[in-house]
Amino acid sequence: QVQLVESGGGLVQPGGSLRLSCAASGSIFSINTMGWYRQAPGKEREFVAVISSGGSTNYADSVYGRFTISADNAKNTRYLQMNSLKPEDTAVYYCFSSVVDTTPARLSRRYWGQGTQVTVSS
Repeated sequence: QVQLVESGGGLVQPGGSLRLSCAASGSIFSINTMGWYRQAPGKEREFVAVISSGGSTNYADSVYGRFTISADNAKNTRYLQMNSLKPEDTAVYYCFSSVVDTTPARLSRRYWGQGTQVTVSS
């Protein structure tokens, strides 16, 4: 089993910053990718950002230039630094990861965190 634990959400004023963390633990052989989706009330879940094991990153157009994803491989943790936050960034942010487990079959599965609320409001 693999667990993803998120932290760092909260309430911030427009223009402010927050940093989300996502820590993976459990039966991990390797982490292929890790990133975030978000879901606002009444909307579908949408992609935010992802980082590969090699350090390549990809961002949604709506957050490009404002959000930065980074990795601490020693801790199996990824970070999402969110700057210049806007009210439209308000959502529940879900961490996800594609993990190869430690079973002999070396299965690759996607796991999800519990979600953390980010609210941008004055």
